[in-house]
Amino acid sequence: MMAPDSRDGGASCACKGIRRCLVCEQLKGKGQSEANEPKTVHHFLYDPETRLAVCKDATAASFLFPGVFLWENFISEDEEEELISSMDQDVWTESQSGRRKQDFGPKVNFKKKKVRLAGFSGLPSLSQKLMLRMQQEPSLADFKPVEQCNLDYHPQRGSAIDPHLDDSWLWGERLVTINMLSDTTLTMSLEQGLPELGLAEEIHTAVQLPRRSLVVLYGEARHRWKHAIHREDVHRRRVCSTYRELSTEFLPGGQQAELGAQLLNIALSFQGTPI
Repeated sequence: MMAPDSRDGGASCACKGIRRCLVCEQLKGKGQSEANEPKTVHHFLYDPETRLAVCKDATAASFLFPGVFLWENFISEDEEEELISSMDQDVWTESQSGRRKQDFGPKVNFKKKKVRLAGFSGLPSLSQKLMLRMQQEPSLADFKPVEQCNLDYHPQRGSAIDPHLDDSWLWGERLVTINMLSDTTLTMSLEQGLPELGLAEEIHTAVQLPRRSLVVLYGEARHRWKHAIHREDVHRRRVCSTYRELSTEFLPGGQQAELGAQLLNIALSFQGTPI
């Protein structure tokens, strides 16, 4: 069943608390959050060739930005069309901040640290060949995704995702994302700055994500720097698929290795439907 308005943004909203999108701002009377006092932010641009963060206004020295790997043209135009067509045949569920989502993974309560297998039927079939392609990259040779989350962004909804760090209790070292339908910018932020480099204030590093590219976050970019997609960086419909692996606690030798093995067996059956 195709989700209504999956291409043009629709007019429903699932925002809660401080979350905002254009729908709730315009139709539900929620205003933008009041502006805080202006603060100093150092703006850098990530260069995938040198892996340096380069200061946009040349007022600070470049520095090595650890933990980002970019693979341009990871999928072809035909593959992108096939993937999006397949996703749009499934239902898109309303999510926060103007996003829509499709989850292929176990039900998780991160606060209580509980995982439920019920309803989890695996990753979608088209992801099998993508995983095999990922594993051709040496740094992803042992990457085995146990969860896939598809997110649908649209400028008509004011879609965005706030700066955040992904869970590290269940999810492992690498976050792998395929960016589809439009270019965008992934903003990496470090509120405490880098005083050792003379940058005591907050730092934003823009990582440009071309259409059909794959990006991997690991190391400091995974665990220290928050990542976000800002509303102003969504110019057209954008769909991404993020793949997550298990943490060491759920791998052989870990305290929950048996549960981890069950999760992987289900995930890698590639017979999944959204939960």
